[in-house]
Amino acid sequence: MREPEIEVAIRNPTWLAVFPEASPFAKGAARAALEAAGPKRPVELSLVLADDELVQALNREYRGVDSPTNVLAFAAHESAPGATPWPLSDDCPLLLGDVVLALETIRDEAAHQDKTLADHLSHLIVHGVLHLVGFDHDRHGEAAKMRALETRVLARLGIAAPYRARRYPKAARRTVAPALPVP
Repeated sequence: MREPEIEVAIRNPTWLAVFPEASPFAKGAARAALEAAGPKRPVELSLVLADDELVQALNREYRGVDSPTNVLAFAAHESAPGATPWPLSDDCPLLLGDVVLALETIRDEAAHQDKTLADHLSHLIVHGVLHLVGFDHDRHGEAAKMRALETRVLARLGIAAPYRARRYPKAARRTVAPALPVP
């Protein structure tokens, strides 16, 4: 099978200042998620390395939540249960969608959770890509399956299980520790 086509758009150049290898690193995390759970056909997706301002605007527009979040996943296709799949030839890539990541929030969360930026970014990319291929965490049974798969993918990348780490209340995530310094 053909390698997945993964485009990385860097919408905030601060990503490169704090993590110069962000683009190839992000592609690697997305590939790992697709290998574990992706469709058995060629796929395309994009990763957008953004900032809190852009993510807050998207969150407000598409989810009605006027605050930034760490990651948003925008699936290109959503099907109703029992819907007939779109007929595509086997060599035609399936467009999965976009995963948008907010630098400041991710950086703050990593600091609060005593994780490296790389490990936390990997987790959030894996999480977002799993959303694009149909995983969800709105219902308890689905959440457990998604978390288990995330943990397996991250273990293959040499990253500790993210859900065993110390957890902080949502309200504290953005206020307890200052943001990491930006060069």
